[in-house]
Amino acid sequence: MCGCAPCPSLDGKAEVKPHMLTSSIFANMDRIRHGFFTREGGHSDGIYASLNCGPGSSDNVEKVGQNRTRVAEEIGVTSSGLVTLYQVHSSSVAIVDQPWKQSDAPQADAMVSAVPDIALGILTADCVPVLFADPDAGVIGAAHAGWKGASGGVLEATIAAMEEMDADARRIHAAIGPCIRQQSYEVSNDFMKTIVALHMGNTRFFTKGMRGGHFQFDLPGYVYARLDNLGVGHIDDLSIDTYTDERRFFSYRRMTHRHEPDYGRQISVITLESP
Repeated sequence: MCGCAPCPSLDGKAEVKPHMLTSSIFANMDRIRHGFFTREGGHSDGIYASLNCGPGSSDNVEKVGQNRTRVAEEIGVTSSGLVTLYQVHSSSVAIVDQPWKQSDAPQADAMVSAVPDIALGILTADCVPVLFADPDAGVIGAAHAGWKGASGGVLEATIAAMEEMDADARRIHAAIGPCIRQQSYEVSNDFMKTIVALHMGNTRFFTKGMRGGHFQFDLPGYVYARLDNLGVGHIDDLSIDTYTDERRFFSYRRMTHRHEPDYGRQISVITLESP
């Protein structure tokens, strides 16, 4: 997280810079810049305070645009160089050869690229953001892995797309960002049966819930295991719970429990710098 002093704004008030967390797995990696941004340091207010980067929310469009520009600046690309998807909980992967307008964003839940100075951004509010890099091949990726996408193969599809660009799973570094953790993710018995039906070994991702007939699901543990099964050579988990850390993160489940009308989205970003 940024530890610098707040910057003065034009109206004389202290302006907080966007805060981002980083994974040690990408430390000292040439040409790779990344960040798991928190909700801090943006322009939005109310339930969207303050770095809401989700154009799919009902937040003020201009404020969302300003927030995304701040993220782009912090990660070192132009505002047009930050691309996000129309996420639909699928296993579809977009190949990014050039930036697109947000209105033209493809319906997909992962991106891969070997083009410098394009930042791949994943929007989440409890689902798992995963950032990928094979520094030797100069290939990066980013995936949105909710339970539907993860169980449906979005991680496998991302690795396959990276390998088509000459990446190698054994060289790929993958970082799991802030997401809902097992202690906060209660699911029904039917949900558990759905996941276990895919593989009996998936029972290890469930513990007994506080209510009868319910269970606690370890979504990031499930994501980690699928990455490991793919032979991904280096995996990190930041082990941060978006549901319990309201100051730093938006949470869809927290919103539903409070019966709020909408929610913001934080963004996780990775980019490949020019040589």
